[in-house]
Amino acid sequence: RGVGDGKLPNVIIFFVDDLAWGDLSAYGHPTSYTPNIQRMADQGLLFTQFYTSSPVCSPSRAAILTGRYQMRSGIYPKVFDPDDLGGLPLNETTIAEGLKEVGYSTGMVGKWHLGYGRNGSLLPNHQGFDYYRGIPYTHDACPCYHCFYPTQPCFTECHPQYVPCPLFECHGDYQKILQQPADLTTLTANVMTGAVSFITTQAANGKPFFLYYAFQHLHSPQFAGHIFRNSSVRGPFGDSLSEVDWAVGQVFGALRSSGVHNDTLVFLTADNGPDLNQGYRGGSAGPLRCGKASTWEGGMRAPAIAWWPGRVRHARTHQLASSLDLLPTIFTLAGAKLPQDRRIDGVDMSDVLFDQYGQSKREFFAYFPEDAAESLGPFAIRWRQYKAHYYTRGGAAPDDYPDPLCRGNETLKEHYPPILYNLEQDPGEVWPLDTMQYYRVLQQMDKVREEFRADLEWAEPQPLVGKDAYVQACGDPGCQPFPYCCQVDLLADTDALHHTPL
Repeated sequence: RGVGDGKLPNVIIFFVDDLAWGDLSAYGHPTSYTPNIQRMADQGLLFTQFYTSSPVCSPSRAAILTGRYQMRSGIYPKVFDPDDLGGLPLNETTIAEGLKEVGYSTGMVGKWHLGYGRNGSLLPNHQGFDYYRGIPYTHDACPCYHCFYPTQPCFTECHPQYVPCPLFECHGDYQKILQQPADLTTLTANVMTGAVSFITTQAANGKPFFLYYAFQHLHSPQFAGHIFRNSSVRGPFGDSLSEVDWAVGQVFGALRSSGVHNDTLVFLTADNGPDLNQGYRGGSAGPLRCGKASTWEGGMRAPAIAWWPGRVRHARTHQLASSLDLLPTIFTLAGAKLPQDRRIDGVDMSDVLFDQYGQSKREFFAYFPEDAAESLGPFAIRWRQYKAHYYTRGGAAPDDYPDPLCRGNETLKEHYPPILYNLEQDPGEVWPLDTMQYYRVLQQMDKVREEFRADLEWAEPQPLVGKDAYVQACGDPGCQPFPYCCQVDLLADTDALHHTPL
């Protein structure tokens, strides 16, 4: 299943922030315009039952890179702030580290959000990536200046108590802040330039490469450059989504111009569901219930598309799969070895990707909230087509959201017996099954859940390790008044894209 002639396949993962199951034209949204992603779906494999490991950001990023539920690496019970001391432990094995062992060049652009550390000791270049360009956390964890070209303010408030968002470039031990505050109206162009340069350089050198492109989009506040401002009938969210699609198209263009498009597996997915607290600017889960911060389907079932010309089949698949499965699948294709000293929760989904009648090796999936707790275990589990809710709680939706179960003021409730759904017949979780009639199914699910809980180790929670305001990245170290003085712009004179509208 490699590219032939003993060559190793290149691998690209697009990870889009807050992109929900119902947001793409490929999944039926009537007003989203995403022609490049649509072409990827038309020529590849579209997943209808693909899950991310968490309904929020940092935990899902840890899981996709390690193939392990986030509790095993300590990425709970919240996301990382810029002044947090913790991060993804350096002893975790990422996709990048495994692929470097078999000769890959590894690059990342975009949002990291797995810790910064003192002097940047937890940035991607310390986690197996040869190259990194991006903002190390969510762009709302900074002061917001303007979000839409040329100087239109952001629609939502950010966090002015932190340093302005730093745009980093790192390779090896070199770490430099290129711009602080990062200009959101040119950010996509600046980040995409790093991605294209990485692709063309590795292709010219004849080296297999892995690129992890983690978008700041579509997290609030949405933003867009010149061409994409007011470009979509879907409004600001649609403008932001169009910019994502443009960047995807630029990367595909680099693959074609470099002559490696037939040698590259590309996978696109998302970190969690829609931010319903943003209203119509928060995305759409389509027929699924609730959204971000919720363990209902809308919070954790994600869009996913695989593309590799002549190898990945052209189809829609209803097979069960997860972002956890990317690491073991990529390692299989590249001939990399799985770590033997730790539990890997992902399974190889090569059969689903390549075989017309291939069946998923995954029968089980666990749903955890952001503030996962060992005493409660998973709020819900899926086993085959069934999902059982042992606990429910609201998500990020406002208090006037039409479905009260999604609201932020919906308190924790335990369910015994659990609420049971058949997701293949009722993906919107509207019609609970009669638990007496499905007694044996619940009995089996209870058994599977308890076995999983007994196996799951809970590492020290990294977001709670400690805080230090002065650990934050500052392009002008020692300046005052901190943190507002942290400003630098190395792109103004050296990068024409800083002045060129998209």
